[in-house]
Amino acid sequence: MVSQNVKNLGNVDMKNLAGKVAIITGGAASIGAAITTKLHEEGVSVVIAARSADKGEAIAKRLGKNALYVQTDITDDAQLDALIAATLQKFGKLDIVVNNACSYGDDGAATDRATWLDTLNVNAVSAAILGEKARPHLKKVKGNIVNIGSVSGKFPHIGRWVYPVAKATLHHLSKSQAVDYAVDNIRVNLVMLGHIWSYPFEGLTENNRPHADKVSSAYNLLGRVADASEVAEVVAFVASDSASYMTGGEIAVDGGYSAMGPEQHFPLMPLLMDTTSS
Repeated sequence: MVSQNVKNLGNVDMKNLAGKVAIITGGAASIGAAITTKLHEEGVSVVIAARSADKGEAIAKRLGKNALYVQTDITDDAQLDALIAATLQKFGKLDIVVNNACSYGDDGAATDRATWLDTLNVNAVSAAILGEKARPHLKKVKGNIVNIGSVSGKFPHIGRWVYPVAKATLHHLSKSQAVDYAVDNIRVNLVMLGHIWSYPFEGLTENNRPHADKVSSAYNLLGRVADASEVAEVVAFVASDSASYMTGGEIAVDGGYSAMGPEQHFPLMPLLMDTTSS
């Protein structure tokens, strides 16, 4: 016999996000905008940290109540202080930090020092600094940090050095934060993304989604790129009280990319036996 409590599970808000306050870096566009929108839909007061004022103000206006845009260069410590101060002044607390802002600067082995340092600064160092500045406020509410990682942080990509190394740094940072912040009851997790329909994919394909799906199909088990909203759903869960026993984790939103291994999902033996195709 199914208990009444189990029967009623469908009526329970499994995310428990209503009333919380979140900072989302890079939260004005692309994947960041999807995360901002989803959290706001779940009742979170969202603070959109981004450099682009037009995009930041536009999404804040669209979301309306309980949405605040704070123009922020996350590589500037004074601006990070101002970001947290504005959050506390407007909403009185801070429950969640989503480190989503990203730099894609990368010329492979030929990358110059300035690009190396800028990409590492944006993708990893700034996440560390913001996390530490947010720490005392997250401690008060047993809050959490969600870092947005990438399969590039686990697997080498031909012709790309800097972005993968920066994301690998973020992956390790997430575990270091989880270990050190546990004493303050702050959870830290990383959501590892595969191929997502976002600004880079739009630009590279001249906004051709079917082409992106076709090219991506060899690299994941689901045969397509993901929508940004699919990332946002997972971030919302990981940031919620429903994930209360998750910390130090890497949650893959990659369509099976990281599960396949070097043979992808095409069997090797039949290809070896088909000598007519060579």
